Amino acid sequence: MPRKAARQVRTGNRTARTPRRLRTGRRGAQPKVVALGGGMGLSASLTALRRITGDLTAVVTVADDGGSSGRLRSELGVLPPGDLRKALAALCGDDEWGRTWERVVQHRFISEGELHGHAVGNLLIVALWEQMEDPVKALDLVGMLLGAHGRVLPMSAVPLELEALVRGHDPARPREMSTVRGQATVALTPGEVHEVRLLPADPPAVPEAVAAVRDADWVVLGPGSWFSSVIPHLLVPGLLEALTETRARRVLSLNLAPQRGETDGFSPQRHVEVLVQHAPKLTFDVVLADQAAVPDRPSLCRAAERLGAEVQLAPVAASDGSPRHDPELLAAAYDRIFRMHGRIGPWR
Repeated sequence: MPRKAARQVRTGNRTARTPRRLRTGRRGAQPKVVALGGGMGLSASLTALRRITGDLTAVVTVADDGGSSGRLRSELGVLPPGDLRKALAALCGDDEWGRTWERVVQHRFISEGELHGHAVGNLLIVALWEQMEDPVKALDLVGMLLGAHGRVLPMSAVPLELEALVRGHDPARPREMSTVRGQATVALTPGEVHEVRLLPADPPAVPEAVAAVRDADWVVLGPGSWFSSVIPHLLVPGLLEALTETRARRVLSLNLAPQRGETDGFSPQRHVEVLVQHAPKLTFDVVLADQAAVPDRPSLCRAAERLGAEVQLAPVAASDGSPRHDPELLAAAYDRIFRMHGRIGPWR
C-alpha cells in the first residue's frame, strides 16, 4: 500500500463506536498497568484495561506447543507466537487501520496444504524474529504496524515446556499420579492437575518484562487457563522476584468457570489455593471474581486472606450466558478497584 494511502487509512474517519475510556484521575493521569497471562483470558483483560489506561504492557506465556504455534516452534525453534499475536490483536487501534490489521493477523488459512491452520499474525511475527533476531524489538515493530494501544512482551526469550503432575490421568487408575508434558496436553488432561513446572526449570525472564512489572502502578494476573497460562508466570524466577518486590498493587482476576480438563470441578477458592501452592510468598491486594460465579463467598475470602487480599465481586460476565468477560463491565470493575485502593508511585 502506498505510504499516502496507508496514512489515509490510519487517520481516516472512525465510523465504529470507540470504547468509552474511563476517567483515570486528575489532569489526565493514567496508571501504568502490566497484565500477565495468555490466550483468550489475557485478551479479555487487555480489551478491558485499554479502556482505562493508555500505559499498558502485556506479559505473555511462551509454553504453547499446539496448533499453528506448535508447528512453527517445532519446525523453526522459535517462541510460540500465538498468544503474543492474540495479545497484539486485543490492543489493535479502534480506527479502520487497527480493525483491518486485527482481522488480518487473526486470519487463518484454510487449505489442503502446509499453510492450513496457520494464522497470518503468527507467520508475520516469526518472519520479523528471523529478520531482527530480537523478539522484543520485533514485537514492538508489529505493535507499531497494528497501531496497538500498549506493548506486548514474552515472559521469557526461550521456548518453554510445561510439565504437570496429574492424579487420574489414566481413567483406569484414578488414584495414580502421572507426569504429563506439553501445554496442549495439560490443558485437556483428564484427571486432576496438582502441580505444574517449566522446562528448563529456571528460565530467564525477559528484562523488559521485569522492568515493566517493577515500574508498574498495578499488576493484573489472570484470567486465563490457570495451570497453562496464569501460573507459569510464577515459575520464572526473575519474573516472580519482580512480582514479589514491585511497589505496584496486585489484582488476581479469576475465571468465570472451571476449564474442562485443566480445572474441572475447581471452585473459585481452589484456584486461589493452587496459586498459593506455587508461589507461597507472593501477595495480592485484590481478588476479583464475577459475583454469579462465587456460590461460597466466605470460603473464597478465607482463601484470599492467604494472599493478603480482599475479595471484590462484580458483574463482569457477558450477558449471553457464555463463560466470557464483558469488556466494559470488566473495565468498570478494574477502574473501581484502582480508585478504591489509591494510587502508587508516579500515578499519584
